[in-house]
Amino acid sequence: MSPSRPASTHSRTARPSRPALEQGRIFEASPVGLIVTDASGRIELSNPAAEAMLTDGKQSGGEHSLAALLKACDAYGLWLKCERLIRGEASQFRGEHLLQRGERGALWVQAEARRLDGDAAQLVLQLTDIDRLKTAEEALIYTEQRWNSALESARQGVWDYDQRKDRMFYSRMWRRLRGMDDDEEIGENHHSEWLSRIHPDDLEHLQSVERKQGQGEIGHDTLEYRERTRDGDYIWILSRGGPIEWGEDGEVLRSVGTDTDITALKTIEHALAAEKERLRVTLESIADGMISTDAEGRITFMNAAAESLTGLAATSAIGRPVAEVFCLRSERSGEAIDCPVDTCFRQQKPVRIDDDGVLIGWDGAQRDIRCTAAPVLTQDGTLEGAVLVFQDVTQSRDLQRQLTHSATHDALTGLSNRTAFEQALGRTIAAARSDREACLIYVDLDHFKPVNDSAGHAAGDALLRQIAKTIRETCRTHDTVARIGGDEFAVILEACPPEAGRRVAEAIVRAIGALVFSWAGRDYRVGASAGLTRIGGDPASPLGFVGEADAACYAAKAAGRGRVVAFMDMIDPT
Repeated sequence: MSPSRPASTHSRTARPSRPALEQGRIFEASPVGLIVTDASGRIELSNPAAEAMLTDGKQSGGEHSLAALLKACDAYGLWLKCERLIRGEASQFRGEHLLQRGERGALWVQAEARRLDGDAAQLVLQLTDIDRLKTAEEALIYTEQRWNSALESARQGVWDYDQRKDRMFYSRMWRRLRGMDDDEEIGENHHSEWLSRIHPDDLEHLQSVERKQGQGEIGHDTLEYRERTRDGDYIWILSRGGPIEWGEDGEVLRSVGTDTDITALKTIEHALAAEKERLRVTLESIADGMISTDAEGRITFMNAAAESLTGLAATSAIGRPVAEVFCLRSERSGEAIDCPVDTCFRQQKPVRIDDDGVLIGWDGAQRDIRCTAAPVLTQDGTLEGAVLVFQDVTQSRDLQRQLTHSATHDALTGLSNRTAFEQALGRTIAAARSDREACLIYVDLDHFKPVNDSAGHAAGDALLRQIAKTIRETCRTHDTVARIGGDEFAVILEACPPEAGRRVAEAIVRAIGALVFSWAGRDYRVGASAGLTRIGGDPASPLGFVGEADAACYAAKAAGRGRVVAFMDMIDPT
């Protein structure tokens, strides 16, 4: 755009006055766009700021019509207002308009125009760039919408109380929390109506704290209470808020806050409180030891059960390092175990010792212990100390050992039972596949039934115990000796070649044959027959290893009893 300029009435030698020059520079340098037209809308004056706002940067000039310029920017609404001024239907206007400028993009402007009447009517149009302001306004609207959405998603209602006008604003979610319609009118008696909905048990406390909250007293910016909804149920409300405007004399003029439905949290809180009480009663009724320490591992508290288990009075223990009072060693290895409190400090997590800890008391007593040590951390993760809880499980571990032994041993003889024998055989077979040769001996007593029938079952049981002891003493300590039937025994010889296995089997047969069993003044003798087989990668026959040893034992009985037969000799007599 090439704005028109008034023709000079001076000669070439005439020079404009200094005020005129200053006004011209101001007009040219002003960031506000200025346009002056005649009564027909023809542009008489315009500054660079107006040119920058109204053109797309490609026009090369010659356009003197305000109507054409504004229409080229799709600013028809602005032109219609200017046209009214040109026709004399209005004297001035002000408003915001959006200019479309092609590749330069859209621009928001604040337009102000005034009609100047006189000998020659003129129109003065002022354009102010408000694009950044509109962008900020849109961002503010977006932010407000986002926060409103977030508040409603969190079921938080907003209230705003103007004490100067005694006017209360409630948000849509505030109404929804209470079962009201979104557009329901809140009357002038809003406060008394609100109090009428408060649970009777909360009313006195609420009125006391409400006043302090309204005055902005420190520590009273939150308030919890129960309020009845339209359906008659009570919900828990957490109200946060306080003053945001004060008068000159310090009186509160306006308060703002939010109400949150915390019914679900309160339900959980009450359930946890009840659970905590049940836990407290439970802990008081059990004999668990408990020790608390500071961040350096020094004892700060020890209950009576802990005194009894450690053998040290609390008065003597407090202030000591917990590792001095709570001393553990391993049941399996006999070596000292690191104090669980020190371990939980290093790992920053709870530490448990379930089945290997033995507590060495200051009184010399030793007790099987199960314990848990947990670090105590503040909300910001700072270590404050630890809590050690431990129980005397000596009796339960003894019972566990007995049950474990009973599950794997014969009740009469104390030897391994058939289940333990089969497990040991499985391990031996697996090892044999890695070239670890072993032998299996199957022993069946000879002439045992006459003793059992003539002397009675008690005598038979006593004889079986004596024979079991004899077999056990004949074998190595790491060999598996099992009773697998009434008067049948089996022996697994680890890492033993067949020649050595035969010698062990013969020794067992001789030892049993040499026994003289005395019962009720009478002596009895029994014998034994034994079958031997080699345990290798695979059985030598479809009978399996146990079947081979049993077959060899049967052959020993058939050959006259009191002897050993090897299955290898049966399939290869040479």
